[in-house]
Amino acid sequence: MKLSLTVARLSVISNQNTIKKQVITIILTLKLVSLISADYVVKAQSAHPFGIPTVEVPAPGANINAVPATRPSQMWADQTRSEIVGRYGMVTTSQPLASAAGLEILQKGGNAIDAVIAAAAVLTITEPGSHSLGGDAWALVWSAKDRKLYALNASGWSPQKWTPEYFYEKDYEEMPGSGPDAITIPGAIAGWDALLKRFGTMTFRETFERAAIMAEEGFPVTERTARDIRVVADDLDEDLAGSWLVEGAAPLPYSILTVPDHAKAFRILQEEGIDAFYKGEIAHAIVEKIQSIGGVMSLEDLAEYEPEWTEPVTSNYHGYDIFQLAPNNQGFASLGMLNILEVCVPRLGYSLTKLGARDPMYWHLMIEAKKLAYADLHNYNADPRFSSPDLGRLLDKEYAATLCSEIDPRQARPAVEIDELDEGTVYLAAADRWGNMVSFVSSTFSAFGSKVGVPGFGFPLQNRGQGFVLEEDHPNIVAPRKRPFHTIMAGFIMKDGLPLMAFGNMGGATQPQAHAQHVINMIDLGMNVQATSDVARFDHSQNRDVVSLDLYLYDMISDSLKAKGHEVNRARAVGGGYQGILFERHPDLPEPILTGNGGLKEEHQGPVNGIYRAGADHRKDGAAYGW
Repeated sequence: MKLSLTVARLSVISNQNTIKKQVITIILTLKLVSLISADYVVKAQSAHPFGIPTVEVPAPGANINAVPATRPSQMWADQTRSEIVGRYGMVTTSQPLASAAGLEILQKGGNAIDAVIAAAAVLTITEPGSHSLGGDAWALVWSAKDRKLYALNASGWSPQKWTPEYFYEKDYEEMPGSGPDAITIPGAIAGWDALLKRFGTMTFRETFERAAIMAEEGFPVTERTARDIRVVADDLDEDLAGSWLVEGAAPLPYSILTVPDHAKAFRILQEEGIDAFYKGEIAHAIVEKIQSIGGVMSLEDLAEYEPEWTEPVTSNYHGYDIFQLAPNNQGFASLGMLNILEVCVPRLGYSLTKLGARDPMYWHLMIEAKKLAYADLHNYNADPRFSSPDLGRLLDKEYAATLCSEIDPRQARPAVEIDELDEGTVYLAAADRWGNMVSFVSSTFSAFGSKVGVPGFGFPLQNRGQGFVLEEDHPNIVAPRKRPFHTIMAGFIMKDGLPLMAFGNMGGATQPQAHAQHVINMIDLGMNVQATSDVARFDHSQNRDVVSLDLYLYDMISDSLKAKGHEVNRARAVGGGYQGILFERHPDLPEPILTGNGGLKEEHQGPVNGIYRAGADHRKDGAAYGW
């Protein structure tokens, strides 16, 4: 009856004039829809409106089968997003809240070094499985004042009592991946402190503040963070579970998680500096925990640890100088792979540019070069204080030429069988108005590292000890106060002696091959800083000799690769996560005037003499913010 009266009343009114007819038609339609749909709306709506998860269905987005949209740009139509551009500064990380913290520091007058540390601090709570106060860090820093690229090795060494015999007596056949005998000295905090003291304008007090507030007040949990905690929730010890689980389970996406124990660690470090971590209250908590579960780390092992300033290693690729961190870092494998491709591909009668990324031969040549470079990596990489690899030979183009005969365009060669190392890493980069640029990487290694947490502070301790071997006469055999084979890498590109790009890629053994692919994408295929992130990458496992390809790339080229003898796997999100910042210098603009310590209380407050262009990876929660 109500519906009939409404229609009749509106029909009379609608005869008055044309305008009223149009208005009334709209009103009538809305009325009819609201009245008719009332009986059906409960039955028709999604069980998860607005994508809100439940305990029963924590990832409702997995059930969506809508067709993806396209972007309007004709230049880079298949990118997930545009590059982010700015002139006063740039921060790119794998998590938006961390990028925002770094940007906040830049806008308060801090420089790129300050911004990286603020972002890294936030990442210890937003990505606790990948990055921790109990992990390690490395960095490449372009100092605008010095016009020089610096390298920092803040990877931790082994406890004094770690001899091969110590592990043999415990019946280990290989280095453990969890527990007290996997934990090396955490180097990250000492590395952060060294960066700030040499190049920064701020201290822990300013750079840790955003992270401390978030830990105290609670931060929103993203889909990715919830997933990363969920997959290892059952493996965490009671100290980690007490901080990162909610009633024994991983937090749901979009929930609010507080970590007061972690906030306490930040507050102590703000007040007391690194001594609290390596000699004071936090140091005692670390050692007491490790020794209580059978480990042998001592207070002296912590107190005597120091990070090391080193020289980056480099090789030229088609006119661009590519820089990586020196051993015990695996960065030189990326340079070796690029050397092999630059020298051998033309000798074999091919060009990566002409082949392009849809040709199976393009991928075959890269996979074969990767296998050769990784064989050298695992044969020679070690702490150079104990056994220094001959990088002069390994990174020489003439040496690369001797390997060309090992690549058969018609057939895959078997990989040298090597144990593959785990992953759990964050990479971030920052740049500022003075021209300083930082390429920074930090990690706990495996997800939540050793799975051992520090009581009262809630952060995981890394498991970098797994990077050693127990093979006699191997350069990477475990020894006291030795740094293990280290996977996390930070890359840098220069042209004609000037900084061009800070970039990196997360993912354990993925990293050297991913770095090389980004360089090739940008230099050989002409991709921009975001496009190189968005395209498919391959990931070859050296010990399984299996090539993983992203879904669509697999569908396109797998049959051809299999015909050459490759074992190929179809997978999602292949290739880890990437971030990068490119500096496009404008020669007609004057360079910033630097009077202080490379950005320390500089008089120059205008924009940099050019444009920063940044990208971030959708495989994680990547976000680049410019100013």
